[in-house]
Amino acid sequence: MLPEQPSNNYLIVGLGNPGREYKHTRHNIGFMTIDKLAVDLSIRLSKVQSKALIATALLDGRKLILVKPQTFMNLSGQSVISLLRFYRIPLEQMIVIHDDIDLPVGTIRIRPGGGSAGQRGLASIIEKLGTQAFPRLRIGVGRPPGRMDAADYVLQDFTKAEQPVMEKVIAEASQAARTFVLEGLDKAMNTYNGEVMGEA
Repeated sequence: MLPEQPSNNYLIVGLGNPGREYKHTRHNIGFMTIDKLAVDLSIRLSKVQSKALIATALLDGRKLILVKPQTFMNLSGQSVISLLRFYRIPLEQMIVIHDDIDLPVGTIRIRPGGGSAGQRGLASIIEKLGTQAFPRLRIGVGRPPGRMDAADYVLQDFTKAEQPVMEKVIAEASQAARTFVLEGLDKAMNTYNGEVMGEA
């Protein structure tokens, strides 16, 4: 059972695949955002716990646990449920950051819940938790061109033209995660939803 009482612990999960070959791919935008957030908080993800790289930081009296599951995307739920239980974090104090092919490049959407829309890491978390009712921060990576398979598309790197836009989006997503912790989900949604990063 997961705790229902509020605590000062928050789990910030970024989804991706471990390994150098995946580092800059569309599917790893969650990892990239966690890395940016770690830089902003002056910490490093160097501890291994529950098959994940983690780091902890204090933010205005709240304890943040930054998480990059190392199980490969489709098993992400294993790390998430283990860490939620270990740190006794209620679901409403976790946010999962992931790529979304249904959103244009440069777009952020924060939601209180919903289905996986085919995102396998999210599907794994939903399966392990037995619920869709947890916040997520979706980052648009665009639709595959032509008839390209979505699974192949998300394992491609961003184009040179997209990279400056994605740098802005990652910085914005890092700020959105902090807003979620400090001011709540509604404030984060009202501030960041609908915002589209322009071309550099």
